[in-house]
Amino acid sequence: MREEPGASPSPISVTSITAPTSPTADAPPEASLLSRAIGAFSGTTGLVVKLCLLGLADALAIWAGAILASHSKWIAFGVLVLATLLLNAVYFGGAKLVPAKFLVPGVIFLIGFQIVPIVYTARVAFTNYSTGHITSKAGAIKAIQANTLQPTPNGAQYTMAPAKDSSGNLVLVLVDQATNKPYVGTEKGLKPLPPGSVKVHAGIVSGVKGYTLITGAELSALTQLDKYKVPVPGGAIQPQGLSLAVALEPTLRYDATTGTFTRITDGAVFRDNGRGAFASAKGEELEPGWVTGVGLDNFDKVLHDKTVRQPFLRVFAWTMVYAAGSVFLTFVLGLLLAVVLDKPGMRFQRPYRSLLVIPFAIPAFLSALVWAGLLNDDFGIINHIFHTHIPWLFDPWWAKVSCLLLNLWLGFPYFFLVCSGALQAIPAELKEAAYVDGGTARQVFRKVTLPLLLVAVAPLMIASFAFNFNNFGNIYLLTGGGPPSTDQPVAGQTDILISYTYKLAFASGKGGDYGLATTVSIFIFVIVATISALSFWRTKALENVQ
Repeated sequence: MREEPGASPSPISVTSITAPTSPTADAPPEASLLSRAIGAFSGTTGLVVKLCLLGLADALAIWAGAILASHSKWIAFGVLVLATLLLNAVYFGGAKLVPAKFLVPGVIFLIGFQIVPIVYTARVAFTNYSTGHITSKAGAIKAIQANTLQPTPNGAQYTMAPAKDSSGNLVLVLVDQATNKPYVGTEKGLKPLPPGSVKVHAGIVSGVKGYTLITGAELSALTQLDKYKVPVPGGAIQPQGLSLAVALEPTLRYDATTGTFTRITDGAVFRDNGRGAFASAKGEELEPGWVTGVGLDNFDKVLHDKTVRQPFLRVFAWTMVYAAGSVFLTFVLGLLLAVVLDKPGMRFQRPYRSLLVIPFAIPAFLSALVWAGLLNDDFGIINHIFHTHIPWLFDPWWAKVSCLLLNLWLGFPYFFLVCSGALQAIPAELKEAAYVDGGTARQVFRKVTLPLLLVAVAPLMIASFAFNFNNFGNIYLLTGGGPPSTDQPVAGQTDILISYTYKLAFASGKGGDYGLATTVSIFIFVIVATISALSFWRTKALENVQ
């Protein structure tokens, strides 16, 4: 409205204008259970939990440190202290060290479960660590001194009875059969008892003052007597059964000044031969020996010692055939089944695929044991059904075929699944264009489908090769590496390198040869790493990577 001149201004009525209502914002989604759990452990609660966990870790570190210190393992003790201090510094270091809180646990597990075993394996490969060489030199000297104690024709004999002292410790109540003098023997020495304190009836100790005789079921269950020795000047007294003990004298005398053993009967001297044993001039060695470094001797054995090299080369050749043949057969069968079932509109397609995956779902060790029963020469169902007498597990060549058949059964479902997914990922337009250009089904598969398929599958084939190269379980459970070879007792006809290594470590010669076994494991690592690296390098050609 127009305002008249000179008129007083009229009051302006303020009309309240309601702002347009905005669309109602969506309510925030409800937090997941994991998010709520993480939130519950933040703030004060999280601090308390962190303190409790760190306290537990520190308590374990203190316990482990005390044990390491008591065994004089000072290097390990220092590493433990530094790691514990670092762990506490990281988790109390503030915001700047937040990334380290996530890295430190992974690094600790990496070092503990990867680096340390690798370093330990490499170190053992340069030693003579084996049966008879598992202790230190000081421990070997003590063991030799204990082992050389032997009864002598004129040695003293004692009527004996096991007993307990006032503290419950095992002692031997002894009565010299020549002088009738009573003694009590402990692992620290022989102590005379007062005359008449021991009662002997019909050659058996029936009572003793101040000690409790062990009788009945407790005596029958007493197993410490076999190794119980009472040290005496010039030898020891050892139980022979439950009621007799004899004096033992050493057959070797140790001279700490020269560090040699001398055989008392003929004067033969045994010196440190520098290879972890005391040996005479004629090459005779005393047992046990001790662990010592041998340099590259174990590697030299693998390369030049015929008793090790020939089985190694034969086992290596079969391992290559076994790993490559397993990958090839499982891939071919898996691809064939994937192509057959890759038909749009095929009836019962899903049930077929489910049935083909069953061997992959069953634990491999159970399948291996079942196959060992199926291929049994006398009772196996395969020979029974087909009315054959094939020695599946006892003929060298048929045993190798059995190993490949087992791996084919266990491995084809894996490549069937992989190839099925890879085939569905190939664009249909490429195949249609190839058919339009006049290509046959075989040409389209060879020129289009297979190259594109290998781009995805080739790395998995390399991984499968590495897995089968070290597939210990199938060989061990099906054939045990057998049948045995005629030229040497360790490597069987179907042993692969990893099972050969196992036999070297636990079942070779007079016992395990852990140094040689770890050397073979290093060769296995180098072989697998080299083949895998070359294979991955070659697969770049499939991807057209320059």
